[in-house]
Amino acid sequence: MRVSCAWLYAITKYGYPPSFENSLKAIEEMAELGFKEVEVEIVGDRQLSDFKKRYNEVGDLCDTLGVEVINLCAVFPGIVSLDNGLKSKSIEFFEESCRISERIGCGMIQLDSFAPPLKFIGDTPYKEAIGFGRRFYVDVDPGFSWNAFWANLVETFKRCSRISEDYGLKLCLEPRVGESISNTDAMLRLLEAVGSDNFGAVLDVGHLHAQKEIIPLSVEKLGSRVFYVHASDNDGRDNYHLPPGMGTVDWKALAKALDKHGYGGYIAVDVGGAGYVGDIDEDVASSKLFLDGLLAKMGLLS
Repeated sequence: MRVSCAWLYAITKYGYPPSFENSLKAIEEMAELGFKEVEVEIVGDRQLSDFKKRYNEVGDLCDTLGVEVINLCAVFPGIVSLDNGLKSKSIEFFEESCRISERIGCGMIQLDSFAPPLKFIGDTPYKEAIGFGRRFYVDVDPGFSWNAFWANLVETFKRCSRISEDYGLKLCLEPRVGESISNTDAMLRLLEAVGSDNFGAVLDVGHLHAQKEIIPLSVEKLGSRVFYVHASDNDGRDNYHLPPGMGTVDWKALAKALDKHGYGGYIAVDVGGAGYVGDIDEDVASSKLFLDGLLAKMGLLS
């Protein structure tokens, strides 16, 4: 296993989403903190346009720094829409993101499941960057059908899995608090419904722990379908993304569970978020030291 850096670092430093220039700056700063593998993110059609024109700058910078992009997060909420026009356009954006991933040498692309089409009164999940300790109030439209929405979700991820596979990419999805796929068992259900070997899960420790999941059990359930790990800590009540070791997650048990199932991929430091208090550079660097030290002690650091 190797320790990489998640894009929440860039969001915390430069806002959501960071400009293209600040995205390049964030990659440089990740390298300065000692990371050799990083992820990047494309949010919406405007940022996609920037990446289409300037993706070679990302590749050139990574070559210069000796850094590899190992995951690209493609953020297009319309991809799960019941509006066929909006959904089709978002899937086009997703395919463009796959093309960019291939061109910069990235082997995996990530999607989210976003919030279902409910009427949120006040705050909406992930309207901007990740936030903590929020309460959501909703009205359910009498015409809303979960079964219809679920069928649409499954069809979308089947299509996206086929597209990503055509580009030689693995596709992963991160269960997140407040979204359509929010926990391990929902992820399992989607994986089974999609039925594609190149579609797997991002084990997001902070989100799952905040929902009081037993994280090693989540690994047992997902097994070889864990494609990627996002590492943050919290108290098991709110989905804070604190440095590993600053909350109540049992990191040794998690590493043992991952090793049991032959996981040899990346554990990404996923620290920060809206309103984050602390020195993000110091906290991300200390998180890498913590995880590197744990994995080395257990003989699992590659």
